[in-house]
Amino acid sequence: MSRPKNPHAAKQFFIALTIVLVGVYGGSMLALKKVDQDAAQRHLPARGLGHNMPGVTKEVQEVVDAQKNITPKDEPDNFAWTNDMVWIPAGKFVMGATNGQPDEVPLHEVEVDGFWIDKYEITNRKFKEFVDATGHVTVAEKQPNPADFPGVPAENLKPGSIVFAPPGFEVPLNNHMAWWGYEHYASWKSPKGRDSNISDKMDHPVVHVAWFDAMAYCKWAGKRLPTEAEWERASRGPNNHPYTWGTERKPDGKWHGNIFQGKFPNSDTAVDGFTGTAPVGKFKPNAHGLYDMAGNVWEWCNDWYMPDYYRNSPNKNPQGPEESYDPNEPGVWKKVNRGGSYLCNDVYCSGYRPSMRMKTSPDTGISHTGFRCVKTGPSPEEIAKTLAERKVASAE
Repeated sequence: MSRPKNPHAAKQFFIALTIVLVGVYGGSMLALKKVDQDAAQRHLPARGLGHNMPGVTKEVQEVVDAQKNITPKDEPDNFAWTNDMVWIPAGKFVMGATNGQPDEVPLHEVEVDGFWIDKYEITNRKFKEFVDATGHVTVAEKQPNPADFPGVPAENLKPGSIVFAPPGFEVPLNNHMAWWGYEHYASWKSPKGRDSNISDKMDHPVVHVAWFDAMAYCKWAGKRLPTEAEWERASRGPNNHPYTWGTERKPDGKWHGNIFQGKFPNSDTAVDGFTGTAPVGKFKPNAHGLYDMAGNVWEWCNDWYMPDYYRNSPNKNPQGPEESYDPNEPGVWKKVNRGGSYLCNDVYCSGYRPSMRMKTSPDTGISHTGFRCVKTGPSPEEIAKTLAERKVASAE
């Protein structure tokens, strides 16, 4: 994998905030230092960073370099890889929403080529298979380099990731730092920290994987991450529904995805049957046959995030912008996430809507973020024709 031109070290921000005893959700020490000089940009139309690209930490660079040595796993030439994937035919759909966030407009028609997409989010079981085969070490498991964190005491420079931690008391919902904390030694295999494990969660979606880790898995699997347009088309279903399950927000008075019920962030009543992540495939699939396209975990997309990208994006196979800008955190380059998570609810997030856009720095692992893969390949009709021709040829 070639090195992205604009990754950035969010972990620096997380560790610094840990030291001053506040929770963290995203950002970096670099972003904190730039708050004053960038503040004016927050109220201007998005127009790119307007300043130099952030650097990359040693541990992130190690992950990027290791991907160069990943060899895709051997697959028999029988198209068996399609068994856990769904074909999304080429077509047009209306992307965006008028009743959502400012970055969901304008509504615009988009055409995408056909593609295959995983039925399920990548599970811990599948990610472990990848790690066992390649020896991949995720960003969250890397020991921070003291040179990247000047002024941070050595005892605080420990591997870790961002974990949801309900404060236990009422907090304003405009302060997401109140329910996120940097947990030492949290990773995909220890989702709550050193003493936790995934022995009973092998069929849950993998979490605490940075965008770089998801890309490494995709390379090994012979797949890729979806574009934002591909993801939304797949989520909406063939009839371009406003929700992945159909036209109503809550059909029959029930939620059709793993989201947060109750008073956020302290009391999830688990009306849908789950607190935290759920095993994949526990809710009905959408009309395309895809599971958990709403809720459970946010899913990484390939695109860089720009809030006004829809104004000028191509109407066929948009690949995302060449740069990134988040008005709320100028200086922090981010990748798009889609689909919402087990923490989304009507009051705080509503991220289960197919058009909802979220963004996270690509070196950041979080306890509610995972991914699924897509693959460019022949259509089912083309595959059937090829297999039929092989059968005839073998009989001659």
